[in-house]
Amino acid sequence: MDNLLEIKNLFVEYVSDKNAFGGKQIIHAVNGVSLDVKKGEILAIAGESGCGKSTLARAILRLENSKSGEIDFEGKNILKFNSAELKKYRQNAQMIFQNPYASLNPKMKVSEILKEPLQINTKFSNKEIDKIIDEKLEQVGLSNEVLKLYPHEFSGGQRQRIAIARALVLSPKFIVADEPVSALDVSIQAQIINLLKELKDNFNLTLILITHDMSVIKYLADRVAVMYLGEIVEVGRCDEIFTAPKHPYTQALLSAVPQLVEDEKDRIVLSGELPSPSNLPVGCKFHTRCRKCFERCSVDVPPYVKLSNTHFVKCFLYK
Repeated sequence: MDNLLEIKNLFVEYVSDKNAFGGKQIIHAVNGVSLDVKKGEILAIAGESGCGKSTLARAILRLENSKSGEIDFEGKNILKFNSAELKKYRQNAQMIFQNPYASLNPKMKVSEILKEPLQINTKFSNKEIDKIIDEKLEQVGLSNEVLKLYPHEFSGGQRQRIAIARALVLSPKFIVADEPVSALDVSIQAQIINLLKELKDNFNLTLILITHDMSVIKYLADRVAVMYLGEIVEVGRCDEIFTAPKHPYTQALLSAVPQLVEDEKDRIVLSGELPSPSNLPVGCKFHTRCRKCFERCSVDVPPYVKLSNTHFVKCFLYK
């Protein structure tokens, strides 16, 4: 399967406001991430809040500035794109945001929300635009009656369907979905998850799924990249990660899912809090919370170990 995106040694940093001592703090949000996204797959990026997964997603779309590295889309580094190239890239790279209540303009009718990307980015006639919008609404399970209404007249699930339709109208080559169901009621989450799966199966959609919910990943994803403090610590096919997780952090994430733990004594409880990304631990970033930590972990940075052609882990426990 061909790679659509190739991320190479990517770093994203922020400079925060003054700290308690009057100096500036550098927030190390993404630290040397290398990752590929294959055409037609759902790649999940998993990790707890604060691990850098949403920052990585926004960097992929050039919504955040990267300090260094490469993000190659179809062989071209998007970090070097000029404004015209970037506009064309964004037609092929769309995003579904976490909160459907905030991602839709409350002053625009649904018809305006869906027409706007097409009017800005294409030369289609009004008739052609109307046809595309009708097709996308049908694909997300909505009728064209919604076009006359405003976002506040819909439930959260309906709003997220409208947001998905908006992401689809330009027929992008991939979509980033940042926690697309976490703001929805549990009863609605399953409907949106099933919709994303249907879109992937029916239209060979390439999707980067950002989530902390491992049960969603197990149902939707083809591959999983596990992220901790801005680094990818393990990546593999979904079946490899769920049946044979190798990194202690991955094991802890999976043990937090009730359906995946048969006996409560098998649950792994991490000690301590997630370290601040402005003061990263030396050596393995996870060693301050790892139950399998030994002396070398606090000194040296572990390399990636190839466990199979599709499964890699960043840990000294494996050779």
